[in-house]
Amino acid sequence: MFVLAIMKKLKDEIFNLRVDFAIGSLDEKMISSDPFRQFNKWMENALAAKVLEPTAMTLSTATKKGIVGSRIVLLRDLDKKGFNFFTNYNSAKGREMKENKNVSLNFFWPELQRQVRITGVIEKLPEKASEKYFASRPRESQIGAWASNQSEVLTNRQELESRVEKLFIEFDGKKVPRPKHWGGYRVKPTQIEFWQGRQSRLHDRFLFKKSRTGKWTMSRLNP
Repeated sequence: MFVLAIMKKLKDEIFNLRVDFAIGSLDEKMISSDPFRQFNKWMENALAAKVLEPTAMTLSTATKKGIVGSRIVLLRDLDKKGFNFFTNYNSAKGREMKENKNVSLNFFWPELQRQVRITGVIEKLPEKASEKYFASRPRESQIGAWASNQSEVLTNRQELESRVEKLFIEFDGKKVPRPKHWGGYRVKPTQIEFWQGRQSRLHDRFLFKKSRTGKWTMSRLNP
């Protein structure tokens, strides 16, 4: 009975939770005609507002059968070609991106009541870019990239820590090379949506779509 009471209380709290968005707005005069420029502006705002993990983005991938998986990764670079991140090629997401090039990203900055949704296709970054970024990582993270068979079953924590310890000994006094199974990806966007929370769930939404000629067109969407 005690457990049921706790569950009911939790369900009631979830059901009745309401947050009204009222700190900002977005209209045609405020938004740039270039979605990358607009994203940069909002990222600068997120950094200035000291948003917790402003570069955190939800990456959604799918298998050939359409089974979707989502997880948080960190944006590490951005240019006119797309949004870049780094990971283990042999991980679950790596295997899924090999099967199905269609992916999506989602940034959510609750402190600013803003969201950016990106739809696109994935491609691997050149090895030179992966080498450069890997060399910039803390040594502990470099060792971790070697130690972790990402997404594979792990018997216990000690098994992982033992591998880490052996690798620290192996690379003692040496430069840690980039594992061939680790590197960067770029999400090349075909759609980018900017979402600004508004009162009564009447949010402002602007969708950019990329044509075959590379031109971006913008539309306002219903909330």
